[in-house]
Amino acid sequence: MATSTERINQIMKEKRLRQIDVLNLAKPFQEKYNIKFSKSHLSQYVNGKSNPDNEKIFLLSKVFGVTEAWLLGYDVHRYERIEEAKINEPQTLQGLKIPVLGTVAAGIPISAVEDILDYEEVPQSWENQGEFFGLRIKGDSMKPDINDGDTVIVRQQSTANNGDVVIALVNGDDATCKKFEKLGNGIMLISNNSEYSPMYFSNEEVLTKPVVIIGRVVELRRKF
Repeated sequence: MATSTERINQIMKEKRLRQIDVLNLAKPFQEKYNIKFSKSHLSQYVNGKSNPDNEKIFLLSKVFGVTEAWLLGYDVHRYERIEEAKINEPQTLQGLKIPVLGTVAAGIPISAVEDILDYEEVPQSWENQGEFFGLRIKGDSMKPDINDGDTVIVRQQSTANNGDVVIALVNGDDATCKKFEKLGNGIMLISNNSEYSPMYFSNEEVLTKPVVIIGRVVELRRKF
């Protein structure tokens, strides 16, 4: 079993974060959860002079985008896993056909997108639960849970709860798949891949860039 000090140093090294970077990333979470966290705290944890209590572990898990158990040193998965789709379930064989898109751009309704790569079937019972589409993932920012070339099934919606994996448009660019975290003064879009740092946007930036949520990932489909 690893120590919290080892895990904190490991994730900081992988994400190329200095102590000042961690402190800055922690501020929104400190405000949201009313947790005191100082330069002295972090220095002691990094240097192994003391271990973070449960409150600080919770805070740091939010900062680094990892599970509390992993940060405590347990031999568990680093990230919360998304349950993979049971592709061969009988109920999907007579389901609804939805388009799998290669790109999603700002200002274009999903129904008008012409970049259709394939089609997937979803349960007939979803018909009255909203509008759905598939999106082919590009890049490795959400690995190991969601890999390059995977298809995610997305429910169209403009809001999300903390911990949801969402599809968002940032500054009008192509869609990005990230874990969503709402803060008191903004939002955080978090990658599962430790090589990518969390993306923080203030409430003002959400409006001016803008940052727009277009859907929530409800299922992952992977072909082997």
